[in-house]
Amino acid sequence: MKNFGETANFIWSIAELLRGDYKQSEYGRVILPFTILRRLDCVLQPAKEKVLEKLAHVRKMKIQNIDPILNKEAGYKFHNRSKYDFDKLIADPENIAANLRAYINGFSDNAREIFEHFKLDEQITRLDDANLLFMVTKQFQEINIHPDKVSNNHMGYIFEELIRKFSEISNETAGEHFTPREVIRLMVNILFLNDRDILTREGKVETMYDCCAGTSGMLSIAEEYLAELNPNAHLEVFGQELNPESYAISKADQMVKGHEADNIKLGNSLSNDHFAGSKYSYMLTNPPFGVEWKKVQKEVKREHEELGFGGRFGAGLPRISDGSFLFLLHLISKMRPTDGGSRIGIVFNGSPLFSGGAGSGESNIRKWIIENDMLEAIIALPDQLFYNTGIFTYLWFVTNRKPDNRKGKIQLINAVSFYEKMSKSLGNKRNYITDDQIAEITRIYGDFEEGEYSKIFDNEDYGYNRITVERPLRDQNGNIIRDSKGQPKPDTNLRDYENVPLKEDIRKYFEREVLPHVPDAWINKTKTKIGYEIPMTMHFYKYNQLRPLSDIKSDISEIENLIKQITGSILEL
Repeated sequence: MKNFGETANFIWSIAELLRGDYKQSEYGRVILPFTILRRLDCVLQPAKEKVLEKLAHVRKMKIQNIDPILNKEAGYKFHNRSKYDFDKLIADPENIAANLRAYINGFSDNAREIFEHFKLDEQITRLDDANLLFMVTKQFQEINIHPDKVSNNHMGYIFEELIRKFSEISNETAGEHFTPREVIRLMVNILFLNDRDILTREGKVETMYDCCAGTSGMLSIAEEYLAELNPNAHLEVFGQELNPESYAISKADQMVKGHEADNIKLGNSLSNDHFAGSKYSYMLTNPPFGVEWKKVQKEVKREHEELGFGGRFGAGLPRISDGSFLFLLHLISKMRPTDGGSRIGIVFNGSPLFSGGAGSGESNIRKWIIENDMLEAIIALPDQLFYNTGIFTYLWFVTNRKPDNRKGKIQLINAVSFYEKMSKSLGNKRNYITDDQIAEITRIYGDFEEGEYSKIFDNEDYGYNRITVERPLRDQNGNIIRDSKGQPKPDTNLRDYENVPLKEDIRKYFEREVLPHVPDAWINKTKTKIGYEIPMTMHFYKYNQLRPLSDIKSDISEIENLIKQITGSILEL
């Protein structure tokens, strides 16, 4: 294959064999695991005979655990000890099902688990019954997807393209599986930008974690970028993924790269954290947008109530309809101590910026993050950038080791105009960010200066006191009704609220903004709450000059005259 696009299209064309015997929504159950199987087959092919020879030798020695020995012979942290490969499978069409099962069972446990998550054994039976198994296997045997032919990076693109297509035809959300590569590249740029001196040291080892790993796209891009900065550096990656198929792809990707595949775990990060107590240098993730967390409500609420700040969710709990903030709190809990510190990049929709008033879970979470000086920057991205949604998205960067010039400050970057139109849409993705635009956004962040696309604020600028304004209850004659202590009773129907910026004196604000309009009002100080929100759109709003009234009147007159002419013509008929 000349490029990964052609390879992806060829693999996609194999799905046509399934038409009639499979629903379109089921194609992925066959094509994805067979793609992984062929990838592993190509990877292990050069050392296949040596592994079999070593197997025969060590069996005579009666060694209990031979996996490490065979892994070393294979050159990877997995191996296959069966006599089969794809070439031998198609050489015996009559026994394709039994031989294929023997081949899969010949993989080491860590690789065999991948196909168990895809439930491939069920598909072998179904394909064999439909007389399709040999044809599908033969088609895959015809492509060479060894890393020498298709790089790990391009293989990631292939899986993402296949997942997108399968999701599209089955009306599923491809965006739950992966993030556009240019968005990941931008996030990694920002995450590493100020650490180049650290990352380029000889033999430097850092760690990175993604709690919604998908197919490991974010982790892979981060590895590639660090390799560009410093070929001698090493990034140890860790991830957890809820979707079994995405997890299987991610694990296979790590195995082919020679990484520790066990660093990728299956399960819900919020309710079953496989990395509890672990700390990481860098973290990045793209959690589900606006998805309710009802399924994990019991576990999350228990941790919040019983552990408080000793757990992950002490700062607060968001409304049940949107669990985005829970993932950020989860990542913050894995920050290294401030002497080493950590940096986090996370993708959000607009909701975490402003949802929830003072005293709500969302506001309290923003309050805790900002008052602890962890929010470094937010970048507003263009719309129609993601595969499953056309909404605007925002990159949040959170850290407990801000450089001195950023302490007490938050930078907002408006990059909504930094995009180009795609020649062909991919789902809801109609726009993309070019390499030059990624470089420009990165420069704007790095310069840390006010400008057309960059605003810098003090942490306190996002906080406010929400005051409760009361007015007296009056009788039918207009007299104020008082309580036993002689104090006026509040009229709940006239109760109002004001948000007073933290930097303003509440009394002076009240005397200036409220009393001139309602002289009998007072502040119920027992109900004052501190809230935080980030009105990003307001800070970059551009006023468009309205047309002069004279021009509008002139246009109306022309239209009226045109209507009269048309009406007159009709009457003459």
